[in-house]
Amino acid sequence: MDADAPVFAIAVAAELAGMHPQTLRQYDRIGLVVPGRTRGGSRRYSMRDVEQLREVAQLSSEGMSLPAIARLLDLEDEVRMLRRRVVELEGALRAERDNRPGVRVFAAGATGSIVPVGSSRRIRRSTEVVLWHPRARRAAGDERGSDRADDEG
Repeated sequence: MDADAPVFAIAVAAELAGMHPQTLRQYDRIGLVVPGRTRGGSRRYSMRDVEQLREVAQLSSEGMSLPAIARLLDLEDEVRMLRRRVVELEGALRAERDNRPGVRVFAAGATGSIVPVGSSRRIRRSTEVVLWHPRARRAAGDERGSDRADDEG
């Protein structure tokens, strides 16, 4: 089952989270845990929502305020989104390497030196990787560099 699929009615989600349904309604009103909605407007909670409700209950019992919990949940969502994006970008980089044999990838080292990156080498998180696509420059209308030679020939 997809962890983000909104399948649980409020009574079921409240039971799974160990809370009263009115607490779930309050959390929805303040934007703490916002469930999906049916066409008729009924709340539908996902398993991820239920996990967040449990986390809210735990953090609240430890003395954390609801605004602090809301901020923490927002940051967790952002980290999850960024991790997905990193996986997407790594896949795109792998596909680019596979589709363009002979193309070399370079990284800027900590001292500013340029170092080639092998296809099986993992880049340290502190290193930035920039891919240069000569065709992309031409499409963007940039007529500097190697494109100028094409125009003159």
